[in-house]
Amino acid sequence: MAIQWFPGHMTSARKKAEETMEFTDIVIEVLDARVPEASHNPMIEDLRLYRQRPSLKILNKADLADPAATQAWLNHFNRQDGVKAVALSCKKPGDAKKIPGLCRSLAPHRGTNLKPLRMMIMGIPNVGKSTLMNALLNRRIAKVGDEPAVTKSQQRFELSPQLTITDTPGMMWPKIKYESDGYMLAASHAIGRNAVIDEEVAEFLAGILLQRYPALLQARYKTDVSNMDAIDLLEAVGKRRGYRLKGGELDMEKTAMAFLVDYRSGTLGRISLETPDSRAVMMEEAQQLALIAEENTEEDQSPD
Repeated sequence: MAIQWFPGHMTSARKKAEETMEFTDIVIEVLDARVPEASHNPMIEDLRLYRQRPSLKILNKADLADPAATQAWLNHFNRQDGVKAVALSCKKPGDAKKIPGLCRSLAPHRGTNLKPLRMMIMGIPNVGKSTLMNALLNRRIAKVGDEPAVTKSQQRFELSPQLTITDTPGMMWPKIKYESDGYMLAASHAIGRNAVIDEEVAEFLAGILLQRYPALLQARYKTDVSNMDAIDLLEAVGKRRGYRLKGGELDMEKTAMAFLVDYRSGTLGRISLETPDSRAVMMEEAQQLALIAEENTEEDQSPD
């Protein structure tokens, strides 16, 4: 599933973010704790490194993610220069209130009346940036919704005379490089339904969960999943829920949507779709496939 999803407003959002970065001290990048690297926008990294700005990486929705995987990601990110990572839930005001202090530790030369600490929140759509803004300001100023690309323009606010913060629209990059990233983002609802096919996304998700979280599936659906593949699991879910079309055929579209909602809402349990180790394996496999494809292309183009 090759996803190229770059609505027009994201082009202008990137340009505006590039301009604002010059007057920013800290980049707060909000990631989905269930898919931290897949939900990391490489364009954000390019912008902040060009301006040499430190980054606070927030692994949001940590209450939905596998704690062991989240800790592995925190260790991974905290080894990077100029980066501090923290796992939290932006829906918890107490968690959000920790953020200004963490930012101060990354830019100790800022944070006075004469030199306010200037923070900018960035991230892909639907990772919780607006929820974070509302929690930081203790009032509803940013529209929140369970659909990607809710925020459409930058907004700047003063938390105190010493702290300012800019909220930016969710920003994707033009083309998702790895196919599995596209599926993970779609499963986690960072990509709108108009860009994907729910049944394909659900099948991908089912495959991962059968491999890594079979006990959670068995507990939720009261079904022995030990000898199932992804399609078997989805069919079992549809039959158990009674999702059928006229004529008795299984309604796989409705089944897929219900399965995705169970994952997104945390009903299945605390799940992470990637770890630093699994990502390293995925990238190595992708590189090998790319080399094979390149070799095959060269053979096809070579004269007899």
